[in-house]
Amino acid sequence: MAADLGELLVPYMPTIRVPRTGDRVFKSECAFSFDSPESEGGLYVCMNTFLGFGREHVERHYRKTGQSVYMHLKRHVKEKATGAAGGAVPRRRNGKVFLDLELNRDFNGEDYEYEDEAKLVIFPDHFEIALPNIEELPALVTIACDAVLNAPSAYKKQEPESWEEEIQVSKHARSLRQLDNGVRIPPSGWKCQKCEMRENLWLNLTDGAVLCGKWFFDGSGGNGHALEHYRETSYPLAVKLDNITPDGADVYSFEEEEAVLDPHISDHLSHFGIDMLQMQKRTENGHHTDNSARPRVSEWEVIQESGMKLKVVYGSGYTGIKNLGNSCYLSTVMQVLFSIPDFQRMYVGNLQRIFDYSPLDPTQDFATQMAKLGHGLLSGQYSKPPMKSELIEQHQQKGISPRMLKALVSRGHPEFSSSRQQDAHEFLLHMVNLVERNSAGSENPSDIFRFLVEERTQCCQTRRVRYTQRVDYCIQLPAPIEAATNREELLAYEAKRKEAEENTRAPPEPVRARIPFTACLQAFTEPENVPDFWSSALQAKSAGVKTSRFASFPEYLILQIKKFTFGVDWVPKKLDLTIEVPDFLDLSRLRATGKQAGEEELPDLMPPIVLPEDTRDNSMSSIDSPEIDEAAVMQLAEMGFPLEACRKAVYYTGNMGPEMAFNWIIAHMEEPDFAEPLALPSMMDPGPSTSDGPVGATPLDNSPPEESIAILTSMGFPRAHSIRALKATNNNLERALDWIFTHPEEEELDTLSDMADTEPNDNAFSNATSHSDSTLSPDREASGPRVKDGPGRYELFAFISHMGASTMSGHYVCHIKKEGRWVIYNDHKVCLSEKPPKDSGYIYFYHRLSSS
Repeated sequence: MAADLGELLVPYMPTIRVPRTGDRVFKSECAFSFDSPESEGGLYVCMNTFLGFGREHVERHYRKTGQSVYMHLKRHVKEKATGAAGGAVPRRRNGKVFLDLELNRDFNGEDYEYEDEAKLVIFPDHFEIALPNIEELPALVTIACDAVLNAPSAYKKQEPESWEEEIQVSKHARSLRQLDNGVRIPPSGWKCQKCEMRENLWLNLTDGAVLCGKWFFDGSGGNGHALEHYRETSYPLAVKLDNITPDGADVYSFEEEEAVLDPHISDHLSHFGIDMLQMQKRTENGHHTDNSARPRVSEWEVIQESGMKLKVVYGSGYTGIKNLGNSCYLSTVMQVLFSIPDFQRMYVGNLQRIFDYSPLDPTQDFATQMAKLGHGLLSGQYSKPPMKSELIEQHQQKGISPRMLKALVSRGHPEFSSSRQQDAHEFLLHMVNLVERNSAGSENPSDIFRFLVEERTQCCQTRRVRYTQRVDYCIQLPAPIEAATNREELLAYEAKRKEAEENTRAPPEPVRARIPFTACLQAFTEPENVPDFWSSALQAKSAGVKTSRFASFPEYLILQIKKFTFGVDWVPKKLDLTIEVPDFLDLSRLRATGKQAGEEELPDLMPPIVLPEDTRDNSMSSIDSPEIDEAAVMQLAEMGFPLEACRKAVYYTGNMGPEMAFNWIIAHMEEPDFAEPLALPSMMDPGPSTSDGPVGATPLDNSPPEESIAILTSMGFPRAHSIRALKATNNNLERALDWIFTHPEEEELDTLSDMADTEPNDNAFSNATSHSDSTLSPDREASGPRVKDGPGRYELFAFISHMGASTMSGHYVCHIKKEGRWVIYNDHKVCLSEKPPKDSGYIYFYHRLSSS
């Protein structure tokens, strides 16, 4: 038989590889779906690329690549046999658990057992070879199989790159002994039982002793009494008191000598009278919130609808997303996006086409991973009720893991690539940007969010105006605290808080500001002063005001409440407020009107260039001798290029190095003036004056700087297309490069395209500084900014809420209206909402109402 297997594998030996250092082995999840070894069909791992595929996708990979040998991995989950006494018999058949996978939390580890199975499968005949089979397989195949089985899963290898180390569940968590000694921990006023320290305090989870720390890596000082107590008692686990929040706590194991996870932390804390849902982190002044005076329904409870018996829902569109560790910002955004028909149609409607034309490594393809996630959320395949009907009430689906998509969309991003909490609004704009970049030449679902903003700037002295337009994707509403309807209550609370702070007492119960939505809208539409406004009519600085209106209304409106600000320590913190956001919104009165009769426009002149005082005397010599990296010039000249051409190359590429200058030379060496001396127009020479303005002003023709054009053309882009890109992005080089990739040169753009700024920006609608200098038509063709204008009447269909003190911490959930009912998506948990907290949202999503 050994000879037979050897002969059978001979034709495929050149395609079988042993994983090398750096190779990622995808043995926990399919590249096209969320199938895993625990799925009914198991997972097939290609023995050449080490990509994983579910049963319905492995044939596609075989047809596309011709790779025939796959390792099939299957994990069987079985209920343990029950003994005569009714208890589970602790056995594990054959003890065959060798896959590097986390256990399925849907199954209680005490009642279920796992058995892993591996075999080689040869396509197209599906010939199977059971593993291990050392005696019968060629040595190379045996080594390759062992390496695949022992390799960590693909994304575990990336985790050490983040700043946070992976924290494991403590071996003491499940069986922790807690003494029934009557100890109850108050919500504030803690101090060490041995030295009366009030900082860095730890609660021993066995006997309730509160003692100071010194040994933990983030400790702020102490006398080590918590560790000393462990040495005396051997009670292993302690929790840091001032970090207990509704979403977890910092737990340390003395015996294991590391930070650990305690899945039963809520029960362990309740033993000492601590309700996690009532716990809050320290306030900014260093005191604790005292919840003993009168219970207050916390933000965490309201937003998560805690205390209510929520009905779990299953099926298409009701699939949860696993939290990978502070990844709830991603989960909420993706749930909302895939509740929108345009995103469903683009990625799920085109699923087969996207998968069929995916690259050889689909894990690195944006469209493939978006289609994968969309199908996982909408198919209902991963959202099924338990088999036993009596378990439905307490059963929660496990959700799908967005690990593959997160790794792709966060690659190279300093924040999203970490495991820290992030701002959902910033991630939403990041996703819109990625959708834009990856939709060149095809339908772009993010068009539904895009709208045009008309900005009217007026010189207060001459009363003359200028109108400009720009593109945006989201409006940011200010939250004017001064407009709160409970202002007197807020003032009284502030006085009590200051008094408590002066007397080193715990602060009073916080009062949440109640702000009318109309006040937010009013603050948003009010004119704002323009700092350092230069009036082209006066040829001098003057007072200016700017107002912003909708030049077009988007099909889907994103509205963000500006709840976050910066404290004196520059740490983002959240304003404690509620806003009664309406279900229906009519913004028709905010439609832009354009230049009105009787208004006089400001001249199209740019401010003159003002040189610093200490350089004015030498201005002419500095103009004649611009700063040029002479070392780079000589390096190029040594290659045989004319000296003056080298000087021009270095100058026009902004002294960015000889490599960039070399590219410029290659792109311009055929030009007739290639070797002519560098000639720059004198900045002190006003040139011919125009009839609209005095000497010194420059006509505002929106012409990009020649050096910027040179940098783009040196990269191989056509000059005309480079000019259009720079004009479309207000001469911003980085955005111009993105614009080029998202606007392939398919047709000549008309002169109106000089306006478009197609990158999403996270400035407020009324605060954005990016602008263009001519007018755009709302019904632009694909050559300009694509907008879907229509009536300004909307209905709320989703909102994302944040719990916690700042964007750097806390938790996100979202509520989405589906089939006429509100549904709460809280990571993997999906339930019907009983009381959606519309007044506590952070980002709101509206869809346009039909004109009928």
